[in-house]
Amino acid sequence: MTEALPRFEDILEIVSGYNPDCDEDLLRRAYVYSAMAHRGQVRVSGEPYLVHPLEVARILAEMHLDEVAIATGLLHDLLEDTWVSEEELEKQFGERITGLVKALTKITTMEQSYAAREAAQAENVRRMLLASIADVRVILVKLADRLHNMRTLGFLPEDRRKRIAAETMEIYAPIAHRLGMGRMKAELEDLALSYQHPDDYRRLSEELRQREEVAASLIAQIRETITGILEENSIPAEVKGRIKHLFSIWTKLRRQGIGLDRVYDFLAFRLIVDTVPHCYAALGLIHQLWRPVPGRIKDYIAMPKPNAYQSLHTSVIGPEGQPFEVQIRTRDMDEIAERGIAAHWLYKEGRGPGHDAERVSWLHGLVEGHQENPRDFLNSLKLNLYPEEVYTFTPKGEVFAFARGATPIDFAYRVHTEVGHHCVGARINGKLVPLRTPLANGDIVEILTSTSQVPSRDWLDIAVTGRAQNKIRAWLNRGEKEEAVEAGKRLFDRECRKLGLAVKEFRDDGRMAKLASDHGFGKEEDLLAAIGFGRLALRDVLAPYARTKAPAPVAAPPGRARVAAESAVIVVRGERDLLTYRAQCCNPLPGDEIVGYVTRGRGVAVHAANCPNVRKLLFTSEREVEVEWGGVTGAFAVPVHVGFEDRSGMLAALSQAANGEGADIRSCHLATNEDRLGTADLVVDVSGRGHLERVLAALRHIAGVTSVDVSLTTPARRLRAL
Repeated sequence: MTEALPRFEDILEIVSGYNPDCDEDLLRRAYVYSAMAHRGQVRVSGEPYLVHPLEVARILAEMHLDEVAIATGLLHDLLEDTWVSEEELEKQFGERITGLVKALTKITTMEQSYAAREAAQAENVRRMLLASIADVRVILVKLADRLHNMRTLGFLPEDRRKRIAAETMEIYAPIAHRLGMGRMKAELEDLALSYQHPDDYRRLSEELRQREEVAASLIAQIRETITGILEENSIPAEVKGRIKHLFSIWTKLRRQGIGLDRVYDFLAFRLIVDTVPHCYAALGLIHQLWRPVPGRIKDYIAMPKPNAYQSLHTSVIGPEGQPFEVQIRTRDMDEIAERGIAAHWLYKEGRGPGHDAERVSWLHGLVEGHQENPRDFLNSLKLNLYPEEVYTFTPKGEVFAFARGATPIDFAYRVHTEVGHHCVGARINGKLVPLRTPLANGDIVEILTSTSQVPSRDWLDIAVTGRAQNKIRAWLNRGEKEEAVEAGKRLFDRECRKLGLAVKEFRDDGRMAKLASDHGFGKEEDLLAAIGFGRLALRDVLAPYARTKAPAPVAAPPGRARVAAESAVIVVRGERDLLTYRAQCCNPLPGDEIVGYVTRGRGVAVHAANCPNVRKLLFTSEREVEVEWGGVTGAFAVPVHVGFEDRSGMLAALSQAANGEGADIRSCHLATNEDRLGTADLVVDVSGRGHLERVLAALRHIAGVTSVDVSLTTPARRLRAL
């Protein structure tokens, strides 16, 4: 306890530095109360649990937030992890702080299945976002909590580390971006990368360290040149040179399939000036010094990003032919770029929570739409969190911002739901274009409609935004369910006749309603839809009423049944006699989280939970079933694509690396080109996801290998080796 006290005094010192009139009594009471409640608790690392709320409070203080937010940071885990009740907390700290802590308290689940964890995760995120609409401090405290957890994630088991890192990358880093918190976003991304791809992270960190040492003199030279020309023209400025943060470089390497030695624009310089006119004057001077790269000049001052980010960006060719990026902004713009909404905190100077409401208005879009299925909500959330980078116009001049890759379908649903449902085409800049056409900055878009047009499944491949996806999915759900109900009625009537049951009497005496209730459905039509989708076996449903019962099937283990043939390693919960197979679009392996999708006539397709096709297939919750891996033995064939620099002995090196990890190569197709670059398409036998990751890491460590990825388009697949 005495060791933690100086840390709390440090927090008070930070707060008093930007807010001399802070409520010190509130902060001290929150600290003492948190220390008492967490007494005796330790983290997985072995350190006292109190260290965590203190570090969260420190992060919030460094963000220059108010006493209520910092006190909430000190108390945020009490309802979840201690004996403190909601009533007791409210008695001590009032309704406002208790409401914030309650919004940050997670729903936990004892279920270990993917579906149960996903449902709890979806509800936790939904509650947090809903509370943040009313008070954005909720999400700021959550981001501080997540940042400290990521800093100390190394003490958790590997599976939890990867799961938390993936959630951070998919949800919390994008939220930080949308709030304009560039510094926090960059740290969250780098930390998540270190746990999701530890080998890549270590290797890239070392390579960057070496390149930074080499580039130190170049950075100093460029900084001195820029400072000199700005001083000559009486433009006061602070010039910073840096290497771009690690995740952004890693992303570029993966996207372009190149090595770090072929990345030339990893340097970036930031010019912080005092006025907007000086921003544009500095841009002109930079272009006088070095030739600008065409198409790389962006004016986010005249057209700010949706998260309020403002800056001028340009890329130029440096003194030694070295491309680098220059960002030019004022001090206020730099504060907003680094700290986002916290830089112009809406609670400063006694202003109410509605003062900057437009800056978080996008939160409403994250929780709207058809989101009954947890996966629907999470997929919609991840889509909506993508940064909006394309600015388009209606014929009347209204501006709409979209994620990169958005299409006229997204534009149509942004105008109005009915416009989207009846969209048949579009004109972009006066020219008719297909609905798949990506929108570009400055496009003027006109939507063409027809009353006879309705959404189709193909639109889910075309739409990019969460709003459009939700609206299309909702329309398709209604049509799919209606068809399934009709099919269920026909199947039910036919089975009743086979079993000698009078269909009319069966429905009139209430037995149908009882059947629905017995199988967990609130309505008869839900039962019929499940039958129509193939999720329920009719013979089992009607067995209690059959006059001539069929021989009882062999009993399966309670709540689950093992399936036969190739899928004997997969367990399907609550169902019997369902044929299952591993979907080739993602080729799931033991160790992956998986979901099942009931197909028509082919049984249950088992997909990896992160398979892109899951988003397209599982828009009807009635067709989803819970599946899990059972006892797994044997090998699974996985196609792997390797890019390399042509040199002698490469084939032997690939074989040795795979064999060294205990993996057999089932087939190999190797080719080289005139540029002395080559590719190898392998099919390797592995026992599960962990084994595959070790094989991929071994292949990446071969000298001359430039890229290694799991592939589903290899010649091996075309030969049906899988």
